[in-house]
Amino acid sequence: MKNTSAPPKRGRPRQFDREQALQTALTLFWTHGYEGTSIAELVEALGIAPPSLYSAFGSKEQLFLEALRLYVAGPGNFVSRALHEESTGLGFIRRVLLDAAREFANGHHPPGCVIATGLVASASAHRQLAGEVAGLRSQTREVLALRIDQARSAGELSQACKPADLAGFYAAVIQGMSVQARDGADEASLIAIAEQALQSWPAAVR
Repeated sequence: MKNTSAPPKRGRPRQFDREQALQTALTLFWTHGYEGTSIAELVEALGIAPPSLYSAFGSKEQLFLEALRLYVAGPGNFVSRALHEESTGLGFIRRVLLDAAREFANGHHPPGCVIATGLVASASAHRQLAGEVAGLRSQTREVLALRIDQARSAGELSQACKPADLAGFYAAVIQGMSVQARDGADEASLIAIAEQALQSWPAAVR
């Protein structure tokens, strides 16, 4: 007599979680850099085959850019937070520097800032991508300069103050803090750097 029972049902394949994959990719890029993260490492960490990665994200470059956007919306949004929540120019700069110090040394994710130190130097094949990351750094300097200019207009700073120069200084401090965090600096050390940099905020001329 033939066995007419139905064959056992296979379990449903694991559904691909795109957001989780992006978070995993961000952690890899954050830890090893763009060039230091291979496709083989990405597909192993994401648990998918290379064709699935390309189908979901288009390319390694596009995956990196999406991961950067995830960073900007999450751990890297301290500039935006300060812009919306602080009412004075000095309060804004203090908040940015102190939040950066805490975020860069946060033990819940890799140290430093993906944008501040990401793709500062790269192979010629990745110059366009490096240019996009440099563009994000430039945007940060522009936001700082605009807010400093507003502070000058409000009388918080001397009219002799040059917003672009002061923004460049604080952007350099942020980038340096990121490098030091990558080298092992803890939160207290980074906060000390931030506090020292705040001493360079010019006084208003009354």
